[in-house]
Amino acid sequence: MNTRRKFMQSSATLLAGAGLAAGLPAEGMAQSRKKKAAPSDTLQVGVIGCKGMGMSNLRSILKLPDVQCKSICDVDQNVLEERGNDLVKMGLKKPSLIKDYRRMLDDKELDAVIIGTPDHWHCLPFIHACEAGKDIYCEKPMANSVEECNLMVKATQKYGRVVQLGQWQRSNGHFKKAVEFVQSGKLGRIRMVKVWAYQGWMNSVPVVADESVPAGVDYDMWLGPAPKRPFNRNRFHFTFRWFWDYAGGLMTDWGVHLLDVAIWAMDVNTPVSVMSTGGKFAYPEDATETPDTQIAVYEYDDFLMTWDHGIGIDSTNFNRNHGIAFIGNNGTLIVDRGGWEVVPEVRGPSIEKKYLMEAIPKHGTADSGLDSHMVNFVDCIKSREKPNCHAETGSLAAIVAHFGNIALKTGRKLYWDREKGQFKNDSQANSLLVPEYRAPYSLPKV
Repeated sequence: MNTRRKFMQSSATLLAGAGLAAGLPAEGMAQSRKKKAAPSDTLQVGVIGCKGMGMSNLRSILKLPDVQCKSICDVDQNVLEERGNDLVKMGLKKPSLIKDYRRMLDDKELDAVIIGTPDHWHCLPFIHACEAGKDIYCEKPMANSVEECNLMVKATQKYGRVVQLGQWQRSNGHFKKAVEFVQSGKLGRIRMVKVWAYQGWMNSVPVVADESVPAGVDYDMWLGPAPKRPFNRNRFHFTFRWFWDYAGGLMTDWGVHLLDVAIWAMDVNTPVSVMSTGGKFAYPEDATETPDTQIAVYEYDDFLMTWDHGIGIDSTNFNRNHGIAFIGNNGTLIVDRGGWEVVPEVRGPSIEKKYLMEAIPKHGTADSGLDSHMVNFVDCIKSREKPNCHAETGSLAAIVAHFGNIALKTGRKLYWDREKGQFKNDSQANSLLVPEYRAPYSLPKV
């Protein structure tokens, strides 16, 4: 980062003083930024991919008065113009509008970038940003393959960049407290961790015909390293998540968030083995490719971790449509975005029940995990320390999620060799660790 920039004070103090909430409207944004930093003290950021989470992340980081948006980039000119106007409505200066992220990275005044593209477009701009000396906030999952994750970690280390992955639970107060409780040992020996996401708001995606590329869209650039295909609106914008060319379905969309909490609390790395099954059982005739129903089982050295998801329904485990349950001999801790609780194990007849530990009713925190995550990111840009979800941490959750999808595709139980970084005696599974890039794109070398 340009050495002339010395931020005026702790971003955490600024955020707390402004009393900011996650969904800050335009007038609130303008009010919170009244106390402006001098130009020489300002962090200049750019956004690559600003349709969905890219814009949400930008709104969050712009709640900090010492941050300015210098440029935004998107292959859809319509989105680009809309987001530029959105920033003006917030009372901010209109940023430069760029369609090719490489032109953004040429800007010597740019300090950091937010990558909010579809998953298949994370790796290339991430590594190019490292090479250009930019710090990075990257949406989860880190990448669309295991090998891309490995390369991105190497680039982070080689170029000394500050990287924060979008697994913001690591900056959320009640998730931190839940993890501390799990690690306290009060639950007793933990034999199983259940992780699940049941998303009733996600419905079937109707089949639609291919069509002409919409005006203003650089579709070839949107495809990037993915296979050449006719334009279809189902594969574009939000629903790209349900097609293997660009993403890994709910396993990598929500799975990375929630599996990450399990990995964090249990303080583990990659599993010993993984197996998975699932399919399109709820909506077999719709347009999507990834499973609407899936279960994966991860074997660690002394416990099991399961992943369980379903699209189109909500009522599931512990009456929560998503969460992580740490099942110990003394009790079970359940945590989700709403809070955490502990349910004790009970012994003896009903009239003489013995509780093996104290019950803890559900409680959470009012803080915004995303806002806290952005504060942590900016503070670490200043200090050059590792953020709460740095590259190595973020990559692990993505890799574990990809393991589940690889096991699903092979239909076999797979055994992981931690030293060699590949599956044992399974050439098909190992081939799925590395993506195939469409020419003229090629997998980066770091």
